[in-house]
Amino acid sequence: MQSIWYNSFHSLDELNALSKGTMGETLDIRFVEIGPNYLKASMPVDARTHQPYGLLHGGASATLAETVGSVASSLCIDTNTQICVGMEINCNHIRGKRTGIVTATATPLHLGESTHVWDIKIHDEPEHLICVSRLTLAILKKKP
Repeated sequence: MQSIWYNSFHSLDELNALSKGTMGETLDIRFVEIGPNYLKASMPVDARTHQPYGLLHGGASATLAETVGSVASSLCIDTNTQICVGMEINCNHIRGKRTGIVTATATPLHLGESTHVWDIKIHDEPEHLICVSRLTLAILKKKP
């Protein structure tokens, strides 16, 4: 399978360094795997990501989805001349989660010149589906 990435070499360490000083760092989102047409990131389910009932907060799931999808899009463009910004995200929360780790896998549905659309599925450790998300990003020319 041919790679979708603009630059074929990206280390997980490089991707994880992007989280420094961001919400991703606060929630301990970590990139864990990059394949030829997907990117995976994980996040702990703990007090930082809980809602008042002790369950994984839907907003934390949305943050994980937007993080992995946005970084995936940035790997598909020439970041010297382009940027990608979120336009729309939706999340269907399928199953609750109280503790452990969730992992999001982003795969492209559309990689166009002006928009990207990502399918993002979040699973827990035994591979139960926790959340399904779709993220649309605008691909813009970088302003000098």
